[in-house]
Formats: sequence, structure tokens, C-alpha cells
Amino acid sequence: MRIGRFKRSLLSAAIFAVFAAVPAQAQDSFLDVGQQEPITILINSSPWYAGFEAVVGLYEEQTGNQVELDVTPFGGMLEKARNAVRGAQSPQDILNIDAAWTIEFYEGGFLKPLAEIEPSFELPENVYTCGDSYYWNEEKRWRTSEGGVLLAVPPNCNTHVLVYRKDLFDQAALSEPKTYEDVLQACETLQDEPRLYGFVTRGERGNGIRFDWMPFMLGYDASIVADPENGDYTVTINSPEAKQALDKFIEIMTTCGPDNIAAIGQADMIQLMAAGKVAMAQSVIAAWSNFQDPTKSAVAGKVAAAVNPAPEGKDPGVVMGNWHFAVPNNIPEARQKAALAFMKWFLTKEAQTAYAEAGGIPVRSDVLTELSSQPEYAWMKAYNESMQKAQQVLGYAEGAEVEQVIGLRLNQALIGEMSSAAALNAAAREIHAIFQRTGRNTGMLEPLPE
Repeated sequence: MRIGRFKRSLLSAAIFAVFAAVPAQAQDSFLDVGQQEPITILINSSPWYAGFEAVVGLYEEQTGNQVELDVTPFGGMLEKARNAVRGAQSPQDILNIDAAWTIEFYEGGFLKPLAEIEPSFELPENVYTCGDSYYWNEEKRWRTSEGGVLLAVPPNCNTHVLVYRKDLFDQAALSEPKTYEDVLQACETLQDEPRLYGFVTRGERGNGIRFDWMPFMLGYDASIVADPENGDYTVTINSPEAKQALDKFIEIMTTCGPDNIAAIGQADMIQLMAAGKVAMAQSVIAAWSNFQDPTKSAVAGKVAAAVNPAPEGKDPGVVMGNWHFAVPNNIPEARQKAALAFMKWFLTKEAQTAYAEAGGIPVRSDVLTELSSQPEYAWMKAYNESMQKAQQVLGYAEGAEVEQVIGLRLNQALIGEMSSAAALNAAAREIHAIFQRTGRNTGMLEPLPE
């Protein structure tokens, strides 16, 4: 694996330490994929990267096949993937594509259907389909396994969970938060600013606040558009339910979070929890290993994971923010086969178990169920339950544009630049204009009183 000299040294030590404990029987049963061409994977430097890097090292050790990791910040991933599929030949053999970007690649015909590489290939039975986002039904213009073609496989099925300080909750005789009112009550009991804040999630403009508001939106039964799967693109983001969701989000963030809550990104949120500066965090499960690693975290062994809180009397809102491993069309057949060989190995139960042991987030329900009985993997229960409730949003070609609109307007409401009603009305007008331009069957709700 080629990723730079310093990182190679660290990686060799990490692989030895992590996989020395893997049972010999398990190692013997890893999938034999034969000798393959070297491949390059475009991969993001997200919180789950370290676990993936380690398991790639194990793949190389076991198979002798070479993998180069093209590690890129989130902000540069889309541009690199776009350039890769539009060039004469992609420099990468596996592209990691965010869920919100997939439609552009699916509709553009830039990806190789996996059954065209190997006709018998399909997702293994225990692998989550993450809201069917790996399939594309061209006629319906929708991601579904019903009539859809498999174009990608999951490196993760990322969802939020509520990470909370179990030690502080126990000391204060507080129960696991089930509702937003529980969150506010715990915040009132535990908050001791600036030493300790009650709650944090991302408030920064763009993808961060858009994605982290989605659980509130879904929990209040609100939506961005009416029924996109069946072609109804009436914009509904300025509904009374959406306003309730945004008002509650702002209330919790401004009551319980640090003063700079509207600028907090994922790294800041992780650091606040890991440094013991916050009692609760709505966090993607991919960040979990950062909280439990004693070399990085002052709260290792003191945190627990729970399903996202819900509004009173409602079910929790859980949104899917998964990634997609896909093979570009514009690479030679041998490299396509080598890419699929890695995917097949990665999705086996043995590799997924090793992935979990290295700090990754498995995508197999059987691995999550079996490991969750062990105390060190107890967090998997909340993640597995969240997966049963998780929903996809932005599953249409205009998703990336719509995200930019929502990510700006929510942030303006959070900092008080606009009222929540004005922000949602503005977002609705702008999203409606996007769908008018692209020829969707669209409409709008009456504006909220401002």
C-alpha cells in the first residue's frame, strides 16, 4: 500500500498490533481472490479512515495484491471523482462517492455495473443495502433494488447516534436520553460552561449543518420535497413541521453548545467530546473509535452510544450518510476485475470482523450482532437499531445543489441572521427554482409567517 513513508511506518506497526490478535482460523478462512492488477482507491480522510487503512494492509498481506490509497479531504472528493470519470482513463480503480453525489454518476453512465464485471456478483445476504442506494433504476431515475442495477458496494452505512458521557449520567442519576426534552434536561443538570457543555453537533455552513439537522427534520415528520420517488417534487421544506424541527435544533444548540456552535465542524465536535468538554454529542458512528482510543481521548471507557433522541411522542429521526465504492467505466477490464476482487474480499464476514477490530464500522448485520455482545463493542447495538430506522434523503440528481441551499440557510438561522421561518422560506424558493430549471414536476407550500 503506497501512502507516504511516515504513514507506512506507522501503518506497519498498527497492522501488526491490530491483527496479531486475529484468530488463525479466521485468517485461514479469508477469501482467496487470486493474483490481481495493482489498484488505486480514492478514499476520504474521514473519521473511519484509520480502520479502513488497516484492513487494506491486511488485504495486501493475505493476497499479495497491491493497493494505493489516494487519501483526500472531504471537500476535494467530488472534484477528483468527477475528473476521474470524465478523463480518457481514470487514475483510480475504486471511487468512494458520497450518497448525495451518486445520482450524477449513476445517471451519467460513468460507472461499471458490477454484474458486467462478474455476472454472478451480488451483495452478500448480510450486507446492508443502506436504503438501496447502491442500485440504480434508470427508467424510474431512483435508487432502488426493484428493477435497479447494482453500481456500488458499501464501505460504511454511516448514521448518527447520540454519544453521551455514561459516567456523568450515572453520577447524576440520569437515564439514557430518549427525547429532545431529555437532552435539554440533562443539559441543564450537567452543563458547567466553559468547563463542560451539554450538547454539540455540527453547525458549520454546508454539508455539516445540513446533515446534522436531518435527524431533527425526520423526527418531526418533515421533508425536503413531497414524494420524489414517485415524481412529486413539491417543495415542503418550509412546512410547520420543518419549522418545529429547526426551532428545536436552534434551541438545543444555543442553550447547550459553545458560543461558536455555528462554526463547529466534524473535527471540532470530535475534539470537544474526546477532550471531555461536552456531555452529549450527536455524532456519526464513524467517529466512535476516536472517543474510545485512550491515546486520543480523555473519555475512553466513559462514553456510551444510544439511538438518536426523538420529539415527544414520535420516533427518532435517523438519516443515512453512507459512502459508495464504485468502479469507473474508463479503466481496462483487468483493473475492473481487480477492483471487484478487493470489494468481494472486503465484504466477507472475516474481513468485516477484522475491519471492526481495527476501528472500522462494519456493514454486515451478522458481524454487528455477534460483536455487540462483547462489552467493547456494545455501541454496535445502538448502531444496528439505528440502521433499521435510517432513511435516505437527497436521492435525486439535484441533491448536491439542494444541499448547498439548505446548508447556507440553516446556518443563517442558527447565527440569528434570519428567523427560522425566513430561512426555510428562502430555502424553499431556491430549491423550487432548481427543480423548475431541471424540469421536475414541482410546486411550493404557502410561505411560513415571518
